[in-house]
Amino acid sequence: MDHPILSQTALAYSPVIDRQRNVIATRLSVFPLTPGQRLDPSALMDALATVWPADGPAVWLNVVSETLLHDLLQTRPGKQMLIEIPAFMAADPANVDAICTLHAHGSTLLLKGRPLQELPRDVLPCFKHAIVDFHEDRRVDQATGGVGFNPEGLVRHITHVQSGIETVGDMEVSFRRGAVAVLGWPIDDAIQDSGKPADQPALQVIVQLIDQVQRQADIEDLENTIKRDPPLAYKLMRYINSPAFGLSVEIGSFRHAIMILGYQRLKRWLALLLATASKDPNMRPVMFAAVRRGLLMEELARAAHADDETRSELFICGVFSLLDRMFMQPFAQLLKTIPVPERVYQALAEGTGPYEPYFRLVRALEGNTLFDIREAADNMLMGAGDINTAVLKALSVASELD
Repeated sequence: MDHPILSQTALAYSPVIDRQRNVIATRLSVFPLTPGQRLDPSALMDALATVWPADGPAVWLNVVSETLLHDLLQTRPGKQMLIEIPAFMAADPANVDAICTLHAHGSTLLLKGRPLQELPRDVLPCFKHAIVDFHEDRRVDQATGGVGFNPEGLVRHITHVQSGIETVGDMEVSFRRGAVAVLGWPIDDAIQDSGKPADQPALQVIVQLIDQVQRQADIEDLENTIKRDPPLAYKLMRYINSPAFGLSVEIGSFRHAIMILGYQRLKRWLALLLATASKDPNMRPVMFAAVRRGLLMEELARAAHADDETRSELFICGVFSLLDRMFMQPFAQLLKTIPVPERVYQALAEGTGPYEPYFRLVRALEGNTLFDIREAADNMLMGAGDINTAVLKALSVASELD
């Protein structure tokens, strides 16, 4: 991924979530690092094609630069690239031809923000959805006594996607308002100290397996534990045999996996399994985030030339970083039942230690502000090129696991 443009931009990512709580696409925000610098849109497309090839999954491209976006409109992005166009640019007659030409060539366009003036007649049909911020939505929530539309009788001629989603409650309200999808991270709900883990058998089986692996229990004991949940065993085998793992032989059984991987490498995949085991539909965005956090923290450690043990621990730190949401318990209590390395405990339960800067950077990359990304990157003494390369590699591997 030796693309010079990765050193000239900052990338941030977030999920696109449909009504069934499935993550249907990734939204990628692109921030130029130097105001006024002319960037090559074709170079940007080439870099992104390493993760999103022409026949690959969709990516919603949020280019936070009028100049770069204007130049991008003159190119022919692949059909997997859904281009967000701010309302003020869509309303500008100077952009009508470029927008209509892209639409005619099969590009999917998204209207970002609420137009302050009527769009040109030829432009509105070019957009598939309008992206409306949660806090700026003029529609009235039916659950609070509204009639579905604002008092002015707002009517939308195209379906809308809600942005700015931070909690499960925001997400549910958005879908009640009629959104076809939401953008954001609905993972900021308050944690309730329930005093016990979530009542999900699969989670308990994985926690027991992690404990047994930590103690290097006999293979027979591990096999007996995972036999309690056959679908879990199947999912673990699917993970291990995925292209992301890169094994040259196919793993046919749990015993075979232990023999090939060993106890230490098996911890990594049990951690991933635990972070993706919830059957609650509202947890799907949380699981999406956990997988990418783990892979990204590992790639950032690789860019920093960290050793194998550190990379492994940072992977576990990332995928475990949202277990408090899944178990509805604070980390200080939760990690009494799930064995983790001391440095992982410091980062998750105390917000301290050598892994905390990695954690802060990853959370910044899930946001949409260049300031937070710059601050976290400076604190890590990492350049934009290394960070963006890590982001794209992590997203590429994650797509192989989804």
